[in-house]
Amino acid sequence: MRVLVLHNSYRNQGGEDLAVAGEVDIMRKAGMDVRLETVSNRGISSPVEQARLFLTVANDPKRKIWVQGLCDDYRPDIVHIHNFFPLLTTAVHEGAAERQLPVVQTLHNYRLLCANALFLRNGAVCETCINGNKAVAFLSRCYRGSFAATLAAMRLRQHAARNDIWARHVHRFIALTEFARGKFIEGGLDGDRIVVKPHFVEDVGVMEHSRAGALFVGRLSPEKGAGTLIQAWRSLPHIPLTIVGDGPERSRLMASAPRNVVFTGHLRQDAVTPLMRRAAVLVVPSIAYETFGMTIAEAFSAGLPVIASDIGAPAELVGRSGGGVLFKAGDAADLVRVVTDVLGNSDTLGALSAGARRDYLRRYTPERNLEHLLSIYRDAAQRAKAS
Repeated sequence: MRVLVLHNSYRNQGGEDLAVAGEVDIMRKAGMDVRLETVSNRGISSPVEQARLFLTVANDPKRKIWVQGLCDDYRPDIVHIHNFFPLLTTAVHEGAAERQLPVVQTLHNYRLLCANALFLRNGAVCETCINGNKAVAFLSRCYRGSFAATLAAMRLRQHAARNDIWARHVHRFIALTEFARGKFIEGGLDGDRIVVKPHFVEDVGVMEHSRAGALFVGRLSPEKGAGTLIQAWRSLPHIPLTIVGDGPERSRLMASAPRNVVFTGHLRQDAVTPLMRRAAVLVVPSIAYETFGMTIAEAFSAGLPVIASDIGAPAELVGRSGGGVLFKAGDAADLVRVVTDVLGNSDTLGALSAGARRDYLRRYTPERNLEHLLSIYRDAAQRAKAS
């Protein structure tokens, strides 16, 4: 099977970029012929380039010609599209479909439904773009705090709706959780076309030694809930907390953190894994829905229990796993209660650790991911043939 993978990478490498690279890698290791074509946001800097991008963000005719040239040259069996905003645009879906090729789209975020792709406004969950006045996003400058950037993101959605892009040109969508799938259905996508396939992580194994303390791994931005974490840890002076990551809130969080909190800054994954093996729990205090939780899957691989907020995709991943406990999102007092209960009972910790490891083996291994991905490709090919 020959697979053409298209991805618009970000200015700074993030979870989506790593997920795409990982998926391509497991296909190639399985002997598949995979061609990865990426474009990067790093070149979007000059006012001229930004102005041109505003005009083409919904559909760039040059990208349609580009992708059809790729298809004619490579002759893939499947075209798998990941992030396509803002450079690839819906033109790549149209171009591939016009070549009578099966098209698969992974839904890494909520961009199809929400201007900022997060369902977050003013520090709280917002679903206005699904079932309310969509002008609110523009007036609130939801994307990058900019009227122009928000309008550009809104134009993408308007173009897709006006031209029925998703129904006409995508044969299978991949959502990462059932929660995310439900939101996309609420937003108007055909549920019959959306299949749930989580990301995978490599097996890091479980270290057989005592664990201690708590760990947070993620971007230090408002939606990740690190403020709730710091507030809670003021009431947990005897439990060490290690915070891995960087972001716009780092200085503020460091200034207000108690002494038992250590900030490491950004670390490579090979430096994070030993921390996961030594910690007693991973805390995921997100106040946003998320579409998945890569750090949760990584923790489960290490047999590390997870304490997560009871909202969105993290709540689904942890709540069903037997490998963690939920607390009320944004509620520092409830987080204190849960952390105290979990870390105060070695039997509970042991049971959660075993549950985390079982859930990893059941859902998040490379082998299971590849098997599921190939099934999706076969189904997309059948749908394309029948259409």
